[in-house]
Amino acid sequence: MARAKLPRSPSEGKAGPGGAPAGASAPEEPHGLSPLLPARGGGSVGSDVGQRLHVEDFSLDSSLSQVQVEFYVNENTFKERLKLFFIKNQRSSLRIRLFNFSLKLLTCLLYMVRVLLDDPALGIGCWGCQKQNFTFNESSPEINWAPILWVERKMTLWVIQVIVAVISFLETMLLIYLSYKGNIWEQIFQVSFVLEMINTLPFIITIFWAPLRNLFIPVFLNCWLAKHALENMINDFHRAILRTQSAMFNQVLILFCTLLCLVFTGTCGIQHLERAGGNLSLLTSFYFCIVTFSTVGYGDVTPKIWPSQLLVVIMICVALVVLPLQFEELVYLWMERQKSGGNYSRHRAQTEKHVILCVSSLKIDLLMDFLNEFYAHPRLQDYYVVILCPTEMDIQVRRVLQIPLWSQRVIYLQGSALKDQDLMRAKMDNGEACFILSSRNEVDRTAADHQTILRAWAVKDFAPNCPLYVQILKPENKFHVKFADHVVCEEECKYALLALNCVCPATSTLITLLVHTSRGQEGQESPEQWQRTYGRCSGNEVYHVRMGDSKFFREYQGKSFTYAAFHAHKKYGVCLIGLKREDNKSILLNPGPRHTLAASDTCFYINITKEENSAFTFKQEESRRRGLVGPGRRQSSTRLPVHSIIASVGTVAMDLQNTECQLAQDGGGSKLAPPTENGSGSRRPSIAPVLELADSSALLPCDLLSDQSEDEMTPSDDEGLSVMEYVKGYPPNSPYIGSSPTLCHLLPVKAPFCCLRLDKGCKHNSYEDAKAYGFKNKLIIVSAETAGNGLYNFIVPLRAYYRSRKELNPIVLLLDNKPDHHFLEAICYFPMVYYMEGSVDNLDSLLQCGIIYADNLVVVDKESTMSAEEDYMADAKTIVNVQTMFRLFPSLSITTELTHPSNMRFMQFRAKDSYSLALSKLEKRERENGSNLAFMFRLPFAAGRVFSISMLDTLLYQSFVKDYMISITRLLLGLDTTPGSGYLCAMKIAEDDLWIGTYGRLFQKLCSSSSEIPIGIYRTQSHVFTSESQVSVTMEDCEDTREVKGPWGVRVGTGGGSTHGQHVGSSDPAEHPLLRRKSLQWARRLSRKSPKHAGRAAERTSQQQLSLCRRSERQELSELVKNRMKHLGLPTTGYEDVANLTASDVMNRVNLGYLQDEMNDHQNTLSYVLINPPPDTRLEPSDIVYLIRCDPLAHVASSPESGRRNKLASCNPETREETQL
Repeated sequence: MARAKLPRSPSEGKAGPGGAPAGASAPEEPHGLSPLLPARGGGSVGSDVGQRLHVEDFSLDSSLSQVQVEFYVNENTFKERLKLFFIKNQRSSLRIRLFNFSLKLLTCLLYMVRVLLDDPALGIGCWGCQKQNFTFNESSPEINWAPILWVERKMTLWVIQVIVAVISFLETMLLIYLSYKGNIWEQIFQVSFVLEMINTLPFIITIFWAPLRNLFIPVFLNCWLAKHALENMINDFHRAILRTQSAMFNQVLILFCTLLCLVFTGTCGIQHLERAGGNLSLLTSFYFCIVTFSTVGYGDVTPKIWPSQLLVVIMICVALVVLPLQFEELVYLWMERQKSGGNYSRHRAQTEKHVILCVSSLKIDLLMDFLNEFYAHPRLQDYYVVILCPTEMDIQVRRVLQIPLWSQRVIYLQGSALKDQDLMRAKMDNGEACFILSSRNEVDRTAADHQTILRAWAVKDFAPNCPLYVQILKPENKFHVKFADHVVCEEECKYALLALNCVCPATSTLITLLVHTSRGQEGQESPEQWQRTYGRCSGNEVYHVRMGDSKFFREYQGKSFTYAAFHAHKKYGVCLIGLKREDNKSILLNPGPRHTLAASDTCFYINITKEENSAFTFKQEESRRRGLVGPGRRQSSTRLPVHSIIASVGTVAMDLQNTECQLAQDGGGSKLAPPTENGSGSRRPSIAPVLELADSSALLPCDLLSDQSEDEMTPSDDEGLSVMEYVKGYPPNSPYIGSSPTLCHLLPVKAPFCCLRLDKGCKHNSYEDAKAYGFKNKLIIVSAETAGNGLYNFIVPLRAYYRSRKELNPIVLLLDNKPDHHFLEAICYFPMVYYMEGSVDNLDSLLQCGIIYADNLVVVDKESTMSAEEDYMADAKTIVNVQTMFRLFPSLSITTELTHPSNMRFMQFRAKDSYSLALSKLEKRERENGSNLAFMFRLPFAAGRVFSISMLDTLLYQSFVKDYMISITRLLLGLDTTPGSGYLCAMKIAEDDLWIGTYGRLFQKLCSSSSEIPIGIYRTQSHVFTSESQVSVTMEDCEDTREVKGPWGVRVGTGGGSTHGQHVGSSDPAEHPLLRRKSLQWARRLSRKSPKHAGRAAERTSQQQLSLCRRSERQELSELVKNRMKHLGLPTTGYEDVANLTASDVMNRVNLGYLQDEMNDHQNTLSYVLINPPPDTRLEPSDIVYLIRCDPLAHVASSPESGRRNKLASCNPETREETQL
């Protein structure tokens, strides 16, 4: 770059001082040349003209010579140097104040020495004068002032006091000079200056006038100067070591010093004045002051002359004015301290372990969830929790923290994480971890994320070695805190969980139970069998152990993963779900049979408790048992492994039978044969053994971009190109930074934005409703307020590559606000994804988006309603809207997200339902027993129909002990895809699959045929809700009623059965022992009643039957929906009129777990999740089994023959797809 040429000064171009011509180069560079200027030689080459230009040197003329400038010369004066030493410098000023404080204390001590050595009875007088004896006469009213004016002072004592006074006087005058600011009178009339002059100037005068050396000087007043010096010294001390002093400590110190000075002043003053009276000693005066100031007043010691009496009055008045002010300030600071919480001492931080919880606002629900989950782990009982919150402590939080259980372990500090002082108070640099939680109830969730990000940055800057656990709301803000050790994004997990709920029922309940710490003791005192089983299985959690150190899996070293999973479950009842190699940080869920276990692998398993807290007891059996189980003989139910799990204090005792697996040694001779039917000799195929090592001949290569389903490779004529149009690939447009790439079904060319609108046609197609599209599968409708980036995670799991093309359900986004261009660009490559503007509380919007053709409706909590004046009212609108949809569309599966988990009791609410009241009492009892999952027995939660994202807060808390929980949860939800890792899916047990019998045999069947690992069961069973005031109608009686009453159509048992395989009206009572037992109990109750009561019961039963037939309310709702459809121009043929439903259709709706209206008040089903049930658990019709299936892109572990032999129905009842085993 060419330099700009400076204009020449008039002196340039002339001869220099040495007579050198202009333009001649100087022999040396002048000494005054600034070092900042570039040194130049003979010249420089110009870039534009290419010729050499001569540069003139600086002249050595005195007018142009360089001048050195010194800065801050005012500080070099003698006064400024003294001011710097005595006042400005923190450390030197601290030393001066400490010296001054010591001098004042020395003067007070010298005064006390003088009092002890002085005796007025020996004579009184001035220095060098003749001493006069003094005797006090009480009868004389006159006061002899000589003992008050003159004292006896030894020569040595006088010399020391004079030296101290001179030093104090000079120091005072120096400080007055240094702090002078133009107003000398303001400094002269200061109390401290006046006291200094009173106590020092008389001593200086006695140097020049000897007779005054015995003059009384009130040196004891130096105690007030010592108090002032102490206050300044403490301030300088905290400032010097850069620590914030405690205002509470300062105020307590000031109060103590004030009391001490008052007592010392009163003691010395009364003792001196009483020299002319009763001549009290120093100790007696001290006793009198204490008795007087404490308002006791014994009266045994009293002042004798009026000057001492006047001093007592003055001291009492001063105390009445000064002390209340000090106490008021102290009380105020104490209240402020209670609000702010003080600080966490450095000594405690170095000797104790603590974690810090940073929140913007602390609610009681958030606090209790954190404390219950954090302290549920035995090794965290000695940890302290320091809460750092900028707001004042809530009243409810204050009451909870006063409970002895928490008051000793929880410390509340009011402060901000952005202030280093508050982080220092919390001892962040010594903390074991820091949890930073977002405020999800804020109206602006993006602003809440910004606050969380700043807190995370501030903590990382202040304490870089403190582990960070961050909760973020919006996925687009996640990359700002990627440096944190563990991050949970709320919207990512929420939408992925809701998406899996549509294909795997009650996934939200499954994940919630897995991430909560429980001991499986919930509901064990309940009379209901399902509550005891459900509560016991809810205690299963994910644990880890190194395989070489494990008693569960050590014997399977060198065996396949599938072999180890099956035999560990059969022998110990634990479910092995994944592992991690020592040289690889990635966790693999069900890596398949090709993976051989090594001693260095870390195994992840589901069990009631971890292996370290388990005791093993092997039951010895008779020796002949080994010969009984052979080929062709089925192991009876009594021979199955019995797992008696007893949850004690941190220990689980497992009673295990000594079952030795001979499958590999005997060459698979101990196959389990299926049972015979009705005594006939016909047999079904037996279950093959699980191989120790994978058979390479059975492992087929897999094309990465081909579909594994054979029937998909040969599409039917009616589907044709619509199926083959899809390709597999990674979505090209991600809506935010940090989304994990997932292989999905995509369109070869992105769809135009106009084609994404469901209810409006465009130039590419003229479809204006869901009926016109002719979808093969039922719709999935998502109702949300805005198309946020988190909604992208709802689509990805439903379009993942491992899902069959025939099982892809169309997705309709019902949005209150129009989506932006950025979001449409991200979803335009996914097949069968549409959007529509509308609201869930508008019936027209629901009908236009095709709700009558939908199988699942997901209602997402709206951000605008998350905050309300009354906290728990935030879900009011959502609950009422969903309740309305339950009535309008009873066959629809609705999954609702709520802000507060406690509001789930209002879902499907019925005021006169005695069973719901019983569940409410059970919930209260479990909460009183300290359960963290008191809400788990609510029917909507157990069935997976309601979900709250706050339930997953424990995922972040658990990661402090289990650092792998977030990774495993993201793999289960499909948010992360690791090569070779499996995925979560579901499989339905059909009528033809009941020959398997038990869950343990199903485990073997899946492991041997398709290498799938079952982890739980979603069970739907019939239940008769009974009450004392109403007569319950059993399932069989209802069937008889329907057969008599014509409008119900055919009977359930003869009508082809339910699509879910629930044959309620079967004539075989053995297949339905629960229904038979309920019917017998009901019959016995009726038989014990008197004829009069039986007549009333029959009358009420007939009335219920009549109401079942009339269904007037349903007809009105049906007519309302039809009229709206006609008004909108929609065809009404697709709407299922409830009045024309057959009994079988009604039972199908009931089997889905929906709570119907009055028609089914006492005839319902309930659904619940069993995580890792015992192997001897009997399979029931309509059971849905949760599976972790191998990655189809890694390898295929089953042969076509074995897969085609046994088929289990898919969990989607509409597609009727079958899963190959």
